[in-house]
Order: sequence, then C-alpha cells, then structure tokens
Amino acid sequence: MPEWAGRGDRGGRQRRAFGVGGALLGIALVMLLAAWRSNGFLSDLLLNIGSSVVLAAISYVIFDPLFEEARRARVQEHLSFDQHAFVTRLHRSGRRVRILDTWTILLEDTQREEALRGMRAALANGAQVQLLLLDPDCTAAQQRSEELERQRVDVPRQIRTNLRHLALFQDTLDARLRHRLQVRLYDASPSIQLYQWDSRALISFFPIGKLSFNVPQLEVDMDSPWGGFVHARFEELWEHEQATVNLERYWSVAVMLRHDDSDVIEMQVPYVSVEGQHYVDCSGFKARGPLTVRAVLPPRAPGGAPAVFALAEPADGDRTPADTVRRHFDQKYGGGDGPREIRRLVPPPEGSRTPAPRSAAAGDAHGR
Repeated sequence: MPEWAGRGDRGGRQRRAFGVGGALLGIALVMLLAAWRSNGFLSDLLLNIGSSVVLAAISYVIFDPLFEEARRARVQEHLSFDQHAFVTRLHRSGRRVRILDTWTILLEDTQREEALRGMRAALANGAQVQLLLLDPDCTAAQQRSEELERQRVDVPRQIRTNLRHLALFQDTLDARLRHRLQVRLYDASPSIQLYQWDSRALISFFPIGKLSFNVPQLEVDMDSPWGGFVHARFEELWEHEQATVNLERYWSVAVMLRHDDSDVIEMQVPYVSVEGQHYVDCSGFKARGPLTVRAVLPPRAPGGAPAVFALAEPADGDRTPADTVRRHFDQKYGGGDGPREIRRLVPPPEGSRTPAPRSAAAGDAHGR
C-alpha cells in the first residue's frame, strides 16, 4: 500500500473518532442544558447522564486510536493458505489486491474460475489488482524446482500456465477494467509470499522442500511493521526496471521483418527463450525466402539497441532439441493454436553493425 494510502486510512479513522466524540459531546450538551432548565429528580438524572456522556466522549477520542493501533499490530496465524477464504475477500475488495508469489495456486484447475470471478469483482469495485510472479525463464525458477524435487513440481511450467490464464483473462476485460489489472514478472530469488486484500494481507516465506501454501500464514495489517516490510519488498521488485517485465512484453516480442536490407513490416509474434536461445513462431507471416528480422532481445531490456537476426529452423542436432522448443511453446501458449512455424533467431557475427531502415515501408511500420 502506498504511503499516501496509509495516511488516508489513518486520517479517516481520526475523523471518525472526532466525529463520534463530537456527536457524544453534542448529546451531553443537550442533556446538561435540559438539566439546567429542569427541577428535582429529572434535573439530577439528566445532569448525571450528561456528565457520563461527556466522559465517554473524551475517553473515546483518547482511547479509540490506541485500540486501533493495538489491533493493527496484532498478528493472526493460520495453519495454511485458505484459498476459499481469500477468494471470498477478493469479491469484497475495493481498493487494492496484491499477489507476490512464484506462481499462484488460485489459478489452478479447482479454484481458477472462482478466483478469476473474484478478480473481476474487485476490478469492478474499483480495486487495482497487481500480480507479481516469478519469471519462468530465470535461474531462480529452476532453482525453486530443484528445491521442490520431492514434490515433483515443475515451477517454470506452473508459472507459464498461470500466465497463459491471466493473458486470456485480460483479453476478456473491457477497457474500463483492463487498465486496473497489472501483471509483472520478477527475476530474483523468491523470499516472501504476499496475498493482500485492501488493508489486510497474508504473508509467508518459502521453505526448502515444501510448498509455501502448506506452511503457516501470518495475517497482518498493512499499516503494521510487518505490513510495511512486505510492502517495501513488493515495491522494490515492482519498480525495478531491470528485474521485472510486464505481461505484454513476456507474451510477445516486436520484430521488424526485413527483405534484403529493407524493413517491410513490424509484427508482434509469440516467442520463447530456452537455454539462452530465442525462438519465434513465424506462422503469422509464413517465413519464406531470404527474410531476416530486426528485434530487441531479450525483451526484458527496455530501450536496448535492436539487432538483425537470421531465421533458422530448429534441428535435433542443436544444443536444444526441436521437441524441447515445441514443448516450451505449448507450455506458454497452449497446444491448440494449430501448427507452428518455429524459427531460431541467429545473431549477427560479432562486430557487425545493424543496418539502418531504408524503405518507406519501414517508416510506416514504425509509425504503427
């Protein structure tokens, strides 16, 4: 939660305390005035009640903030992550939902449809929904798989499946809701798991050899020291340009098709990265003849200089077998999109320079 949001919540609670205290003082004043105008038993009764209400109002204004601070500092422990309870909270969220994880169990088969309905409800309520998942192509994802070897969990595959469902879900949203859903991937060692709904959150750590969903979860207030700690970690990863990439850049890469030395047209094409090699699916333009492409790879590096690549058909004699590359495409995009025209991007020799665009078509493509 940003600092200004925390200040807004505290300011609202202070206004509430003064509002309730002011109302009680108003009631007490009316009673004391009535007692002054009355005689006998009624005057004594109103005087006593009015004095008690004054003390109650003063006590409320003084002690309510203290009780609120104590409530925020209180930590509740849960034995494991309760998917159903969190999805229920999603439906009621109206300000902010944040998820920081390697991959999220919410998007697995048994809970996915209900979780996506909960996200849609939160977006419709005006909440900003942010998901920060581990980059499936980074070293940390493979290391986490090795830690979970006994559990037989393929972490990169789980993440790719999550991202495929999120990309499909994003496509179903109208423009009013789509801009409130943000998905990014981080390239760092996973350390903290965070599931936040408005001002509350569940946090846990990643144990060796165990799934983080099956270990104790701490429910904290995001204004507490615990909440401030995980908020800072989330912000550090979210805002790090070199460590994160958004879902759009993960999902496709922009390539400029070239014929001879002339740029022809720019397209967004599916791609995967396997063992340091980059592959694109050319089925959208049916690569034929002496085509080359100009692209910025890896797409994680914003503002990088584009380079020209030749298109080579994968072969079993390559460092990465062709079947392995196809399996990566299927994990990332699903297997139902028809035949693929997979090509490996072959980098130019060292010291070669990227030719400048020469054709008018190139200017049109850049303007799109």
